[in-house]
Amino acid sequence: MGKLRVQPKGITKMRFSFWPQPTQPFETMKSLANHVEQTGWDGLWLADHFMPNDKDTSSPWPEAWTTLSALAAVVPRLRIGTLVSGNTYRHPAVLAKMSVTLDHISNGRLVLGLGSGWQENEHEKYGIPFHTVNSRLQRLDEACQVIRALFSEGAANFQGEFYQLQDAPLEPKPKRSKLPLMIGGGGEKVTMKIAAKYADEWNVWGTVDTLTHKMKVLDQHCDTVSRNTSDIQRSAVALMYLTDDDAFAKKMNAANDAGGMATIAGNVNQVQDIAGAYKEAGVDELIVPDFTMGEDKLDILDRIINEVAPVTK
Repeated sequence: MGKLRVQPKGITKMRFSFWPQPTQPFETMKSLANHVEQTGWDGLWLADHFMPNDKDTSSPWPEAWTTLSALAAVVPRLRIGTLVSGNTYRHPAVLAKMSVTLDHISNGRLVLGLGSGWQENEHEKYGIPFHTVNSRLQRLDEACQVIRALFSEGAANFQGEFYQLQDAPLEPKPKRSKLPLMIGGGGEKVTMKIAAKYADEWNVWGTVDTLTHKMKVLDQHCDTVSRNTSDIQRSAVALMYLTDDDAFAKKMNAANDAGGMATIAGNVNQVQDIAGAYKEAGVDELIVPDFTMGEDKLDILDRIINEVAPVTK
């Protein structure tokens, strides 16, 4: 099959987006969203989960789509999206309806993030069938087809193993000609092939080395399905620590070698260098959670957007 590789995209600006801890009350979430909106951040993402992935599930955990809808109505500029919605939680036709409604509330700023679903305790406690890994991925593939059909067709029909549509309407249609679909996950054999087939954007937790490797895998899947590699924007998530304590930075960065959550730690110059390396690797968007920022959260967010982000523009 002929190759469809394109020249490197030459990203002129890597977006910086914010991922707030979902256990925070809505007034805090609204305040944080307004702050990052006003200080120049590019987007805001929420995880679509219902409880912690822990034995203790008592923490408050507001629902992501409802929260995003409320934020979209009061924050007028940021891109918004789910990082990512579990396909097992809602029928894809219902999710498509929810997505387009929020797309209109936000005046065309939504990205629909979707994954196969992985957090087992949510399924167990709410009685949602968990299925096998392979079955969840098969459902994700069909869900992408269902959502695409509903977004684009006047009356959608689909006959799959898991989902069926019969002359199904979806009105109104998305605000834009194509509401972006993000596929989240780094599974190289199946998940990333699904991304190559259907996604406008793809996301994974990862270091620069991880992203460099996995983007090559994504490009190979794009070749297989005759898709231009530049059709899919790429985003990464990593914890970020701005610190002048060299020993602490080394300890936090060691998590990368130990297989823990991707981490960027160091002083401003060091973090600038790492963020620049993400951009040079071809990352379009770096998403930074606030999970590690503590009481100095606003100051840290301001330093990231004012001191780190400019070197990647």
